[in-house]
Amino acid sequence: MKLTPPQLTALLADLPAWRFDPRRGGLIERDYVFRDFAQAFGFMAQVALVAESRNHHPEWFNVYNKVKVTLTTHDVDGLSMKDIELARFMDRVAAALGQEQAP
Repeated sequence: MKLTPPQLTALLADLPAWRFDPRRGGLIERDYVFRDFAQAFGFMAQVALVAESRNHHPEWFNVYNKVKVTLTTHDVDGLSMKDIELARFMDRVAAALGQEQAP
């Protein structure tokens, strides 16, 4: 189910590092910066296992220690709880790895 604007406002308040964009019906984006490539790749590997098990896959781009993530739910043409839950999980994994702040 696609999240409504009031639902999104409340949910995104708990995800301050994520940026909302209305394109494509609604999406959220975040940039992560890690210590090095191995740590960035480790983050992606951990997230990939959970994303596959949930059948909800991020759009992402990796260069060395940086990972740019876009989340949206194609089935609802916008954002769903799947995106919010995956964003929360990604933030927990990044925090556990000691992720640095994006520039």
